[in-house]
Amino acid sequence: MSDLITILLLSTFGGVLSLSGGILFLLVKKWTFFLTKYSIPFAAGVLLTIALIGLLPEAEHLLGESAFLIVLVTIIAAYLFESYLFDLHHHDHHCDPDSTNSKKHNTHLSSSAIFIVFGDTLHNMIDGVAIASSYLVSPALGLATAISTFLHEVPHEIGDFGILLKLGFSKTKILLINLFSSLATLVGAMMVYFWFAGDQFSGVFLSIASGMFLYLGASDFLPQLRATQNKNRKILALLLGVAMMYLALQLVGHGH
Repeated sequence: MSDLITILLLSTFGGVLSLSGGILFLLVKKWTFFLTKYSIPFAAGVLLTIALIGLLPEAEHLLGESAFLIVLVTIIAAYLFESYLFDLHHHDHHCDPDSTNSKKHNTHLSSSAIFIVFGDTLHNMIDGVAIASSYLVSPALGLATAISTFLHEVPHEIGDFGILLKLGFSKTKILLINLFSSLATLVGAMMVYFWFAGDQFSGVFLSIASGMFLYLGASDFLPQLRATQNKNRKILALLLGVAMMYLALQLVGHGH
């Protein structure tokens, strides 16, 4: 199997197949609520571990200390992006799928729908870049990155489906919108494969992916654990995510 086909398969798994979370939201909301509650802290552990143990060491090996500067710039850029434009993740808007929002909140969501879709598409493209870059450094690391992408995209897709459903979109239209958005994962992966292959580019992209994963894990996912309800179980899910990804990375090893 060629590298391109493998990268596309991993990107499909990490991006397109994560729509399963949103589809589950449309079909069985009770399962979705349980999944969202515990998949978010689990994903936090996965993201932080893949960033610090998997991607960043490879980026530092390829770029040296400049990798850390790129990570810092990425985190700050992501914060400014969310502060002045829109969220990269927004599952927290609807942890209770049956809750009633205020008219002001619904108006805000309506005016932000186009930005939500654009932000999702951009985020999916970054996921594809991360998967392809890590695969070109080490196929095993590419697999680990695809798995981590899938695990953190599932609650993200649940968020997308929930918001668009509240805005009055039909289930079919919601599925199509998110399907096209998820295809950006393949676009990002192919960009890396065809135009930006090479150690220097891989190091830069791995650094950016590390920064994004650290930002999302620390600023978006971890705060979900602050709720007192089921806090111990959520912490357990967090530690489980860390342990599973750490063990997976030890098994696959590093590209160098």
